[in-house]
Parts: sequence; C-alpha cells; structure tokens
Amino acid sequence: MSDLLTTPLNALHIELGARMVPFAGYSMPVQYPSGLMAEHHHTRTAAGLFDVSHMGQLHLVGPDAAAAFETLMPVDVVDLPVGKQRYGLLLNDEGGIIDDLMFFNQGNDTLFVIVNGACKAGDIAHIQARIGQRCEVRPLPDQALLALQGPQAATALARLAPGVEQLVFMTGGHFTIAGAPCFVTRSGYTGEDGFEISVPAAQAEALARALLAQPEVKPIGLGARNSLRLEAGLCLYGNDIDTTTTPPEAALNWAIQKVRRTGGARAGGFPGADKVLAQIDTPASLARKRVGLIALERVPVREHTELQSEDGQRIGEVTSGLLGPTADKPIALAYVAPAFAAVGTRVNAIVRGKAVPMEVAATPFVPTRYYRG
Repeated sequence: MSDLLTTPLNALHIELGARMVPFAGYSMPVQYPSGLMAEHHHTRTAAGLFDVSHMGQLHLVGPDAAAAFETLMPVDVVDLPVGKQRYGLLLNDEGGIIDDLMFFNQGNDTLFVIVNGACKAGDIAHIQARIGQRCEVRPLPDQALLALQGPQAATALARLAPGVEQLVFMTGGHFTIAGAPCFVTRSGYTGEDGFEISVPAAQAEALARALLAQPEVKPIGLGARNSLRLEAGLCLYGNDIDTTTTPPEAALNWAIQKVRRTGGARAGGFPGADKVLAQIDTPASLARKRVGLIALERVPVREHTELQSEDGQRIGEVTSGLLGPTADKPIALAYVAPAFAAVGTRVNAIVRGKAVPMEVAATPFVPTRYYRG
C-alpha cells in the first residue's frame, strides 16, 4: 500500500476505522466498521458521504472549448446550456470507449469535466493531444471531490449551503460550504438523489467533518458505492465498458443526442463515427449487447462468469454481478449475443460448473430517485 496515492481525506478514513484497499492507484476506503450492507441501506434511506477524490477534474477554457470537446465525443456539447451537466463518452478511432465522464457548462467559455480515476492521466493526455491547440486544458489536481447521496442528502446539505436544495438533477452552481468555496452539482452514481461537491483539497477534511456532523450522514465506502451503482444499472468503467466496447454495444445510445446522429445537424465528426452510427442505424449489425440479468436462484453471479443458452451454447459473459442488497436478489450486467438480449429471455450462468438460471431484465434493478423538481 505504501506506493499508493492518498486522497485529502486519508487520515479521516483511518480515524473512522475504514478498511483501506488499492483502487485506481489510490488507497481508498472499501468499507467502515458498520459494513457494506449497512452502508448500502443507509444511503438508500438517509444520506451517505463518499470520498471520490481519486476522480480526475479539469477545466476546458476558451471560446472554442465546447466545439473542440464535441469532436472527441458522440454527444451534444455545443448546445448544452450554461448551468447544466451532461454525460459523455470519450471514444477512440475504432469507436471504443476510452472513458465515460460528466461535463458541465459553467459559462464564461468554461467546461468543467470529471473523469474516472483510473483513466484520468490518459484522458487528460488524450484531450490535450487532440484539442489542446483549440482550448486550454487545465487539470485541477488541487481539488477534492465528495459525493453526498441519498433521499436525505438535500436536507443535510441545505443546512450548510442554503439554496442548494433548489438545484435539480444535472444542474449545479457555486456555494460556500463550511467556509470552503465549492462547486456543487445535483448528480451522482447511486441512483439516489444527491450531490457531488468539488472542494479545494486543503479544505476537504473540514467539509467532510461538517457533513458527517449532520444527523442523516454516515461515511460510505467503495463496496457500497459499487452495489448502489449496479442496482441503478450504471456502468463501471473497466468492467462494463472499455476500449473494446462501442456505445451501441454498451446500450448507451440514450447518451447520443439526435443532433450527432445520422441526419442530425452535426452528425458524425467524432472518433469512430462511421462504425458507431452504422451500429445505431442497423442494430442487427451488433455482435453483442449489454443487458441486465436477474438470477432465478439465490446464487451470486460474479464478473467473468460464462453465460450459456439453455441448450449449452456460449452466448456471453457477466461483467458486474452481486447480490443486490435493496433488490434482495442476485443481479448482473452482462454482454450477450443480440438474439438473447430481449427482456424475459432465459440464460444460464455457469457458476463452479453448475448452471444458474437467469433472466434478462430491464435496468435499473431498483427505481432511481433523481430530483427533477
């Protein structure tokens, strides 16, 4: 663990009794003494505080920043209004997913971008190489990132930042919280209402302590973050999406606005566009598709588990799987041959040599509760 990076909250995690594990090159809390199940349920019923400071934060600055950034992704960047956030996908020249990310139009020719921790060095280098001549690419290594998630998150945060409760899903703004200048978005990775808070690293611990002093809030580790996001049907980069998967294969067409699709005003013009747009226009051309699965027996089905048709043919593989604490059944994300992708289709997962029956299910597995006003 000695060669791992640490977040600004490292000492606080240890003080709180966290079990620390390597994640994305950092020493990160996987759980606290109450345990994964209790942390998961607390986030679903009250409010959980997550340290996500391993994520990468950057600004893209300049009058051409939005148009430049749009050349790297199949999403609408140019038309995103000031004050709004959107999900994006960095693609390679084969249409594979380099990373998934969030970007926010802060106005004044500035986009605020959050990328995954394990990908951030590569992402920043990629963005700099591709569009660094058109806009300033400004990494923000001195910013920490906290996520406050759950149905009571707004109540807890509004005590410290009055007015924050007026934000709706995928909007944000600047707030002073516990004396720190913060940029807050109403978003997250749990399927619950909540907020992500970018704060100067030097003030992150004071902010975390102020949040944890609220009666609704408890610290939550990576273990529950994973079970929460899987119940919400959200992809984990490196498991469910990577450079070998395209957005249509990953069932992420919803993230590609009409303006960037065939016939749209700014169709194509992104890496891998010919391949990605052909897959959208001709779904039959897909070799595989991401689906949700629910096990029909109470047997957890983990990543890399082989999937077979009922007559024993290999048809795919699980990419994320566990016993969903709120769903109260084994759930998974997987890639299967398109003939087996329809909701209700029965498949078998091969767990320790035995067939566990599963059924293709719509996601999310647990209804999301984003606050839309």
